[in-house]
Amino acid sequence: MNSSSLFSKRAVAAGRAARLAAAAAVLMAGGCEVGPDFRRPPSITPGRVTTDPLPARTAASKVAEGAAQTLVVGRDIPGDWWRLFRSPVLDGLVRDALRDNPSLQAAEETLTQARELRLAQEGTLFPNISGLASRSRQEQPISYEGGAGPDGRAQPAFLFSQYTAQLNLSYTLDVWGGLRRAVEQTGATVDYRRFQLEAAQLALTAGVVTSAILLASLQEQIDAQQQLIGFEQKQLDTVRQQFELGGATGTDLATQQAQVAQAQTVLVPLQTQAAQARDQLAAYTGRPPSALILGRIDLSNFTLPEEVPVSVPAALLDQRPDIRAQEALLHQQNAALGVSIAQRLPNFTLSASVGSSAADVHQLFSPTTGLWSVVNQVTQPLFDAGQLLHQQRAQAAATRAAAASWRDTVVRAFQNTADVLVALTNDAQTLRYALDAQLAAQRGLSLASLQFKLGGVSYLSVLNAQQIYQNTVITLVRARAARLADTVALFQALGGGWWHRDDLPAPPPGLLSSPLP
Repeated sequence: MNSSSLFSKRAVAAGRAARLAAAAAVLMAGGCEVGPDFRRPPSITPGRVTTDPLPARTAASKVAEGAAQTLVVGRDIPGDWWRLFRSPVLDGLVRDALRDNPSLQAAEETLTQARELRLAQEGTLFPNISGLASRSRQEQPISYEGGAGPDGRAQPAFLFSQYTAQLNLSYTLDVWGGLRRAVEQTGATVDYRRFQLEAAQLALTAGVVTSAILLASLQEQIDAQQQLIGFEQKQLDTVRQQFELGGATGTDLATQQAQVAQAQTVLVPLQTQAAQARDQLAAYTGRPPSALILGRIDLSNFTLPEEVPVSVPAALLDQRPDIRAQEALLHQQNAALGVSIAQRLPNFTLSASVGSSAADVHQLFSPTTGLWSVVNQVTQPLFDAGQLLHQQRAQAAATRAAAASWRDTVVRAFQNTADVLVALTNDAQTLRYALDAQLAAQRGLSLASLQFKLGGVSYLSVLNAQQIYQNTVITLVRARAARLADTVALFQALGGGWWHRDDLPAPPPGLLSSPLP
């Protein structure tokens, strides 16, 4: 037999193995996938999020951050929603946080890991082809009847070498769709990690904006409290003078000293909170506190958005990353159920090899050294003491638990959104009351000052009016900050517009039951 005919036969054998693999792939593609196909569970979607209908506009006040906000139902959310506050300082902080925050970087790498694992799992759908090359050196004794050679003496051992070159093919036929369910499972894991990253980005940006607003509010409260301490100290000086002249009692003096100390005890926690808010901003941007270069921030550095979106309840299922992440977890458990079912069914494997084995490397692929094999194998679990059955039942329970967790996430999302919307409308009214109180206290201070000039009241009355006025100033500062913080919370509750950003590719189509907005 010449070498060309031998190679031709080997090619025919290899071709048959390839055709078997191709036919198996066709059968696999047209085969069933055991287990339930994933669908988003039904949920109760209310007509509106809040118990009572929302007003079209919030209350307005003639003060900074007092503009009426229009609630636009169905209004889309920009991916860079924080720019609506029109603060260059805020834009810089958010940019630094998105670039340098270590927790966000960890989430990004976790998503990359999930994607690579999904690609690795997809490889199980294809044949596994490997090459083998080996050289062995063996020693075998020369066997004679009686254990000795013709001359009666033991003969030396026989030394020889063996060279092998071989291609091996192994292919698992995915007749029941178990491998495809495993790919689906890892794809759902990718979706879960992606929406975890989206949630982390949203929490980070909302945290930066909220911390910046809090820092600005605290700095203005500190200013007002320091002025109040100054008023209290002047009042203490007046009472001390009256006490020395006999016009005030020791009780009056002690009471005023307590008032000064009480005002100072309020100032110190405000300073602590301001330092902590600044440190939190540094942590958000991936820096130690000492490395953050940040000037003073005032509430006047922010502009209250006058039009805010209100998503319909059904849209929250697509917009909120926490709901989408929980849905991906449910999808993952649902696909794992299909994998557990497939493990109880027969497993079909095709193996093939072609190559050459010779005693000398130069004889490889010669007409007399060829070898090939094709093996079809079926494996069926017969007795495992119920292991696979109970694993399947356990996975079914895990799937039902994931569905319940998804419904719980949806309910909590509706609660969170309703709470934010109620706070948004009520805090606008609170700001109006705080402004009325501040204006009334200001008028009272003006009247007290005028009466003091006319000799109608003592200076102590003026200081009391100043104290009341300064307390209303602090309350007004907090009310202004609350309106800004409520708007941030609303953007976060509605999903933050992640679907408009292009910093991450969209989830693979077909893995989730509903498309992206």
